[in-house]
Amino acid sequence: MSLLSRQRILLRQPQFFATRAFTSSRVNASRLRQPGEPTGPNEPPTHIRTPPSKSPLKVWPILAILGLGTYLFNQIVEQRKGEGYQPKGPIQGHSPTNMPAIEGTAAGSRSSPLWSSDEVTVLFVLGGPGAGKGTQCTKLVSDYGFKHLSAGDLLREEQDRAGSEFGEMIKTYIKEGTIVPMEVTVQLLENAMKSSIESGENHGKLFLIDGFPRKLDQAHAFERSVCPSKFTIFFDCSEAVMEKRLLHRGETSGRADDNPESIRKRFRTFVETSMPVVKEFESQDRVVKINAEQEPDQVYRDVQEKLKERGVKPINLTFVQTQAS
Repeated sequence: MSLLSRQRILLRQPQFFATRAFTSSRVNASRLRQPGEPTGPNEPPTHIRTPPSKSPLKVWPILAILGLGTYLFNQIVEQRKGEGYQPKGPIQGHSPTNMPAIEGTAAGSRSSPLWSSDEVTVLFVLGGPGAGKGTQCTKLVSDYGFKHLSAGDLLREEQDRAGSEFGEMIKTYIKEGTIVPMEVTVQLLENAMKSSIESGENHGKLFLIDGFPRKLDQAHAFERSVCPSKFTIFFDCSEAVMEKRLLHRGETSGRADDNPESIRKRFRTFVETSMPVVKEFESQDRVVKINAEQEPDQVYRDVQEKLKERGVKPINLTFVQTQAS
């Protein structure tokens, strides 16, 4: 019998189909789907559910902490109300050494000026260290009758005064090239002005205050408690020229701060703390700017011209000739 005939006979037998059908479906029909199994490739098991959260975020502890912090902050603010200026630790423009604060000064406790600008004429004189402020002030005193007060000189005198409570403090600040607390400087200036007026030597009540104010808070404190200034003479000079002048002066001055290290510290302090004073007064049209790199005589001629524009005139000296006996 041929092979073809055999295949035809097998196809006619029903057992063949039953066997093949059972065999072909054995893989898928070998087990039934168990409860909870997914019915499709992307369907999660029916018995799995996301459990409800048993620990939701509690808001009230956070609110309690914020409330406590606000209360404590307000208590600190209330405790510090009315406290005076006390430099503690490193402050810009101040020595990092802890120093005693100045308490109970008359100028610091006053809320209105001791003198008005109509009673007393005050001109501030500012410029970097070595700009020539002292030289020009000497000329102005001679020709205009001003009383020259140097904040730096007053501080140096105070540090050497026997029994001074703050002599050592001032000495340290000056050596470091930083700014002495304003309470000291303002009070020393007020004392010097009072002494000049009460002695009768300053009939016009005219003051040149040299090297002050060196910070905005000094300017505000002085004008608030002592006297408002008319305007400020600002001697503008480059650091290179000023350093050369200071080093030359240091050869004979004997000043502790006329050395390269202290000079550079003083330059930085002036730029960071005193230039904001110049800018504020300049915005109020209360600054006379002078080129201080010229020869002293030319600088003085420029000063005289600027003062004339502001209505400040030199004094007229009258010489009386006496007959010889």
